[in-house]
Amino acid sequence: MAIFENYEKEAALQELGLTPARLNSTIEFELAERTRLHQSIVSNYSAAHEARQTLPSAITPKRPLILLALGDSWFDYPLLNNGPVLQKTDIVAQLEQYGAMPFKILNLAHRGDASTDAMSLPKQQRAISALRNRANWVGGKPDAILFSAGGNDVAGDQFCNFLDFNDGTSKGLNINRFKKILGSVEASYSTLFELRNRYAPGVPIYGHSYGLAIPNGVHPSCAGPWLKPSLDLCGWSLQDGTRIVKEALLQFESMLESLEVDAGNNFHLIKTQGLLKAADWANELHPGYLGFRKVVKRFREIIANRYSRNMPST
Repeated sequence: MAIFENYEKEAALQELGLTPARLNSTIEFELAERTRLHQSIVSNYSAAHEARQTLPSAITPKRPLILLALGDSWFDYPLLNNGPVLQKTDIVAQLEQYGAMPFKILNLAHRGDASTDAMSLPKQQRAISALRNRANWVGGKPDAILFSAGGNDVAGDQFCNFLDFNDGTSKGLNINRFKKILGSVEASYSTLFELRNRYAPGVPIYGHSYGLAIPNGVHPSCAGPWLKPSLDLCGWSLQDGTRIVKEALLQFESMLESLEVDAGNNFHLIKTQGLLKAADWANELHPGYLGFRKVVKRFREIIANRYSRNMPST
């Protein structure tokens, strides 16, 4: 029997008519518990940092990078049956276990969030509160911010909005309409850059470009499929659909590359497209444990390399 954790609970509660306010209360409780656990870990490093300030001769061991994560299900994938053992398998969960000195991450991401959700008023307020709370960080701010966003702006029932019908002449992806949604996603990233500049100046932001998803209709019982129904509606085969999805993802990555080129954004793109093979996918939108592991390795390499010569100390 599959074990699904909160994602399925939320879907079941919605079917029972649970109000959005009650659902939001459940989410807030979960995030508050994550924050409490994170602060209990950080407090040990903060104590060592304070000792260093008052006792210059004190030993100053290296400490793990302390990060803030915002975004979607690639940072907050709730299905516990996604790997060889019953545990969370998403990028953040594995980064906190990977390497000789795993990252410590305050994870405020929530599955299902589009970029516009992640940068909505309540989510911005939550991020600002986290950044301003010194109990979350050593030295007053995170070492970096991780952002996973853009996939849910396109994937789902709204995917058909960006497709042309297969009339024998169209190529599938409606470029004009797709560029408009990319503009909205880009605006969300720009909003995060401005928020960072105001509340955590100088902190780098890392994003990623997902993987080349296969729109085969595979999905867990609690959600999806996200891509195949729209392709079916518009008359596109799996082969055509795979090409269409790839084209959309390449354009998404190109948009992120343009943000990275602007040095003022202090944004670093972790290119993850092409890492995953067909067997690495658990469903249309999410890798399995080993697929996520490949992405985690790329994250770790790029972020750790930035600090390899100057790892922060307590």
